Amino acid sequence: MEIKKNKLEHSNILPLIINMSIPPTISMLINSLYNIVDSIFVARLGSEAINAITLAFPIQNIILAMAVGCGIGINSYMSRKLGEKNYAQANNTANNALFLTFLHLLAVIILGAILIKPFFNFFSPNPTTLDMCLDYTYIVTFGCIGLLLQVTVEKILQATGDMKSPMYVLIISSIINIILDPIFIFGYFGFPALGVKGAALATITGQIIGGFIALWILFYKTKEVKISWKEFTFDKNIAFEIYKLAIPSFFIMSIISILVAGINSILSSISKVAISVFGIYIKLQTFIYMPTNGIAQGVMPIIGYNYGAKNKTRVIETLKYSTLICMILNFSGTLLFLIFPKIIIQLFTSDPVLVKPSIICLRIISLGYLFGSISYVISCFLQAIGYGMPSLIITLLRQLILLLPLAFLLGKIFGIFGVWGAFPLAEIITCIISYFIYIFFKKKDKLLQIS
Repeated sequence: MEIKKNKLEHSNILPLIINMSIPPTISMLINSLYNIVDSIFVARLGSEAINAITLAFPIQNIILAMAVGCGIGINSYMSRKLGEKNYAQANNTANNALFLTFLHLLAVIILGAILIKPFFNFFSPNPTTLDMCLDYTYIVTFGCIGLLLQVTVEKILQATGDMKSPMYVLIISSIINIILDPIFIFGYFGFPALGVKGAALATITGQIIGGFIALWILFYKTKEVKISWKEFTFDKNIAFEIYKLAIPSFFIMSIISILVAGINSILSSISKVAISVFGIYIKLQTFIYMPTNGIAQGVMPIIGYNYGAKNKTRVIETLKYSTLICMILNFSGTLLFLIFPKIIIQLFTSDPVLVKPSIICLRIISLGYLFGSISYVISCFLQAIGYGMPSLIITLLRQLILLLPLAFLLGKIFGIFGVWGAFPLAEIITCIISYFIYIFFKKKDKLLQIS
């Protein structure tokens, strides 16, 4: 198959990183804003509706983590095959990825039917909230095909260097969702008022339409990948390569839920106000790390492609540039929190009980951002070249293995200041360990054995 010159192999690295990173960053921003708008509509139904959506979040997050985890495995393996010019294997990877997506849907439906109700019964919500939880979660779970397809196709397209099409798909999907939210929830234009069921239906409708648009792009607009069911053969080796990265990536995405629960447990014995402060911080951290996450999504196909092409110089050059950019971005986040914390906090709350402790929280935790950016880039780099487990180890160190014990210990000694101080301390230690992990694999992998 004749393929034109691929920008992943021939474009200048720095502008390529920027061009590849902007679309996923915009996509994440749109998704975050959509979630905020969605919550605003649901909040008008009352506190029970908000509680129901909050309780449903872990299940939604697990489905998303599964989809994105598999997507990372698809992206990494497929970009390496494209870099090797093994187009037949790249095409078969895309075919197998779509096949696995439908298997995942079947697994989600079966597990959802068995586990959703016992999961909510564990939290013992009142009967009204429980009914809302079940109404919402059954719909978004059984109708998650759109989400699964969107993520799978997004990672296939990104492996070819196409970062814009997934962004357009997400924009369309989010706009449809936002438009349908008030119509389905409150019953406009002759539609019945469905409450939280309407919110769920709006969500899956937007996702399904986005999923089919993504498929249309993949089948009819993408030239780098050829999808053919006639030529499809299930390849267990491809499945193994995908899941080799998918499983660690799934746990990486799921860790945040454990982290928040763990820190909240530690804070509950020190200060109830601190739990609210931490809630504000988590929302702010999402926006601070968004550009870094966008850079990571942008560079993974570049690294994977050139690793497959055995282009040592471009692999290391991409790593160096992406690390430098993320360090600058995260250090800017630190300066922002050090200089303007009060202005930032007041975007969320004007309660003086929360403002002062939130300022202290931002200033202390942000001291670790520079070191965290290095660990994060090394983790993504290892994912891109097929080393999923060391990537998982780095994330576990940052957010669980080091952070939670340090927060507990320092919290006992220094109170709330100790808990916040555990964050930059964990980032510094993880950064040092990440560097040695990189050195280890640099010596182990012949491609990385360059200065």
